[in-house]
Amino acid sequence: MNPQKEVNWVKGQDLPAGADSEKASAIPGSGDPKRAGETKRAGDAKRAGETKRAGDPKRAGDPNRIVITGTAGLLGPDVARHFVECGYHVVGVDRVPPKENICQENLLADLTDAGQVYSALSGAMGVVHLAALPRPGIYTSHVTFANNVVAAYNILEAADNLGIKKAVVASSECAYGFCFSRHHLRPVYFPVDEEHPALAEDCYGIGKIAAEKAAEGIHRRHGMQIISFRLGNVITEPMYGHFKGWIHDPFKRVLNVWNYIDARDIASACRLAIEKDGLGCDVMNLAADDNCMDIKSRDLIRAVFPDITDIRGELAGYETLYSNAKAKKLLGWQPAHSWRDHYCPAG
Repeated sequence: MNPQKEVNWVKGQDLPAGADSEKASAIPGSGDPKRAGETKRAGDAKRAGETKRAGDPKRAGDPNRIVITGTAGLLGPDVARHFVECGYHVVGVDRVPPKENICQENLLADLTDAGQVYSALSGAMGVVHLAALPRPGIYTSHVTFANNVVAAYNILEAADNLGIKKAVVASSECAYGFCFSRHHLRPVYFPVDEEHPALAEDCYGIGKIAAEKAAEGIHRRHGMQIISFRLGNVITEPMYGHFKGWIHDPFKRVLNVWNYIDARDIASACRLAIEKDGLGCDVMNLAADDNCMDIKSRDLIRAVFPDITDIRGELAGYETLYSNAKAKKLLGWQPAHSWRDHYCPAG
């Protein structure tokens, strides 16, 4: 490492720009306190976008009915909007109402309560689970771990017992352990792919690995298709303005191995994982095709990790160092958004 400039490895720094979360809303206590739609009251007429409590009666057996959790968070709105635009009947689930009325239905539910989860998933053909406490350091470690793992388990357990055949779960790059390591954990090789050791040591990353293991076990019961996406650094469209703060400094964004992923590209991957058959239970990285820097990828490695010489594949330009090849191959997915198309130096 360059002795003239040390990477800031302080936990919680050099992570997603403009937000605490790289993905979904925290299950407890996140989102805008203002309700986007009134809570369902006895005698009220049904209308699109209303917020109801889990447990209200709902349609069953709709082949287009998708439950998406975390719709009040960072990632959830883009995923919900994509599914709605593609003709799905979307039931958004969170502990707080969403800021926008995107979904046809919005349910308020605590996903650590199994009964509420069973009710929320009733009648769905698939589920996309995005909700989580988004990083360590917001709540105590045991709360973060318990909340995220129990919620993911409840979703998958209920889906399996209700006969739902397909589930998508938001895992994280944090499973690899770089983001919150106390011991300056570094990649073994580049690009980081799904075969790279998952060495998380923090409550958030360990919880993501635990959820992936729960998916494997539940898949073994009846063969439910479960895809866990190890999401890179999630960027929504308004966040591209932050890129000017780091694109010329190789020591910025190191903890994310300089990766990012547009929320809209995650949305399309989630839909493909629901629509495609025969995937079994698997883990896939999601990242943009390019790095988040105005520096070529080999130059980034030389500047920060000069002793890492295991470079797999050709790196001639700005290619991602967080491999997305598996998702592209198995899903037929292609990320469509690059920060280079949104960046305005004077912005």
